[in-house]
Amino acid sequence: MPARERESLIEKLLLEKIRSSVGDASFHIAFRDEGLPEMNGAKAGNVVIRDRKALTHLLLDPEVGFGDGYMQGQIEVHGDLVRFLEEAMRGMRSAGRKKSWSNRMLCRWLGFVQDNTRKGSAANIHHHYDLNTDFYKLWLDKDMVYTCAYFPTPEATLEESQTAKLEHVCRKLQLQPGEKIVEAGCGWGSLALYMAAHYNVAVRAFNISHEQIQYARAQAKERGLTDRIEFVEDDYRNISGKFDAFVSVGMLEHVGREHYAELGNVIRNAIGDSGRGLLHFIGKNRPAAFSVWIRKYVFPGAYAPALREALEICERNAYSVLDVENLRLHYAKTLEHWLERYEQSVDRVSAMFGPEFVRMWRLYLAGSLASFRIGQLQLFQVVFAGPACRQIPWTRAHLYAGDAGVEGESQWAHVRF
Repeated sequence: MPARERESLIEKLLLEKIRSSVGDASFHIAFRDEGLPEMNGAKAGNVVIRDRKALTHLLLDPEVGFGDGYMQGQIEVHGDLVRFLEEAMRGMRSAGRKKSWSNRMLCRWLGFVQDNTRKGSAANIHHHYDLNTDFYKLWLDKDMVYTCAYFPTPEATLEESQTAKLEHVCRKLQLQPGEKIVEAGCGWGSLALYMAAHYNVAVRAFNISHEQIQYARAQAKERGLTDRIEFVEDDYRNISGKFDAFVSVGMLEHVGREHYAELGNVIRNAIGDSGRGLLHFIGKNRPAAFSVWIRKYVFPGAYAPALREALEICERNAYSVLDVENLRLHYAKTLEHWLERYEQSVDRVSAMFGPEFVRMWRLYLAGSLASFRIGQLQLFQVVFAGPACRQIPWTRAHLYAGDAGVEGESQWAHVRF
């Protein structure tokens, strides 16, 4: 058999194995356009693999192989990328495809080199959040809220829904004027600024991203809130002092399960038996490693816990869990807005970082959206309190009643002991 015919046969065999690995997923896969049909609305799209190395990598490790190939332009998706990813994830799940040996080994290696120690956390956070604030401004809302929004209606704007999320968190915490609040992982400062401005509380907010802290401090000064907010550029493990409430929005994903005991001790020392707190985090329905490709390129050190894993933080400190809410569909809607805004800004993103970066972040956002849509990722909000806490709501009416709580006006009924 001539060498080229032999190579062609090998390529066809590799392609067939890849097709079988995604079960009955509704899309076409082709090598160098060979046998690629016309686009069909019933299909999620056409996938073209341009390079034999990418073909082999995709077979050996579908997750990393596809991510690398797409990012480097060796794999193309013609059609709706999000829909394709949804179909691929569902197909692999139905086909019972397990993680490859190379994926498991890479997962272990990343777990070692990206461990969220004090030094490791600083490097991981710097990689993701200190890219460039101007980059995030291109596709986040005006208040730079880089976490799941809360949509009062599906038609609400991103700006309206991010403000609604900040209000939702404040109501769950039942903030009272004059209280002291500590926030672990404050991003660009949106929640701390909102709490201080609308609930007249004193906030101490921690973050190890220099870029974000500088931006947050400038916002506090511009809004005349420096007397109520202290933005601290430091690791959450260095939180000290006594507070009425603890809040963490989008930070638990950076902690790593092996450091939950440390976080629990920090919370315990901060609010004792009488305080209350809220954890807002990306999670999963059962324990599983976070995406190796995302950890490798975009979000180092990430781990999305199952709900029971996160609740260990409360259990080991005898805290009562008061409320658990899953906002998975809200995060899918948030990502729809982010991805749309990102696509509108790709020329500017390319000018900042180059075309490979554009594809990398497109896949990150699209893959996250697909994961929330199909239920592979969840978004949990957990409210908890110490055994001596005296602010326990009688009903959930305080979450939804008109303008209750705005400007620090408490209109809630509490259980008093």
